[in-house]
Amino acid sequence: MRRVIFNQKGGVGKSTIASNLAAISAAKGLRTLVVDLDAQANTSAYLLGRDWEPDSAQGMVGLFEQCLSFRLYEKATEDFVLETPYSDLHILPAGRDLELLQVKLEARYKIYKLREALEALADQYDAVYLDTPPALNFFTRSALIAAERCLIPFDCDDFSRQALYELLDNVQEMRQDHNPDLDVEGIIINQFQSRARVMQQAVAELEDDGQPVLSPPLSASVKIRESHLRSIPLIHLAPSHKLTREYVALFDALNAD
Repeated sequence: MRRVIFNQKGGVGKSTIASNLAAISAAKGLRTLVVDLDAQANTSAYLLGRDWEPDSAQGMVGLFEQCLSFRLYEKATEDFVLETPYSDLHILPAGRDLELLQVKLEARYKIYKLREALEALADQYDAVYLDTPPALNFFTRSALIAAERCLIPFDCDDFSRQALYELLDNVQEMRQDHNPDLDVEGIIINQFQSRARVMQQAVAELEDDGQPVLSPPLSASVKIRESHLRSIPLIHLAPSHKLTREYVALFDALNAD
């Protein structure tokens, strides 16, 4: 299953959610790949460690550069994949040069190349998680075309709710024009505070509108900051923590079938 974590708004937890769901997937014995399409490379640093440095010959930069040039002997997609410190968890890391490649990739209409690359790895991975930049750009569209399911992080503020419906329209347009197999799997409530009435009301309004709100919500916690600072996913840093248990419950709900 290929899942894209997508929201055009920044700061809603896309990278955190993608990384932690993927880490749980691998910890459960599923061979798992993370695809980092955000030039900030937060997901890559989170999973590869603070000492990791982007290499233009590796990951998504190397893969996209190859598709822009004719080479007699091309590398296979797996040659751009890196191992993480965690068993069964691999990554196609991002890099700052992704931004420089975007115009060239758009001009030469390479929008389907990511899907082709991931289809070439279909027999090697049980699960793929795609992390996207906070914009509907070439890389986000490539991910929506490559994915089968879409997860939408939502942080319960008024701006997020207003933007959510535009986002859903964009996903529907991508589905109609490029990827009829893409389904919105659900909305992940992130940074949830159960005692905050405004958050409870925001979630209730989404549910009343018939939106696919997933359960459980992910609580606000300082533990996630420690996880970021130490570059260790929650399942390895604090497996018994409340937030970790919520992530595991969410993962199990997504993979119940």
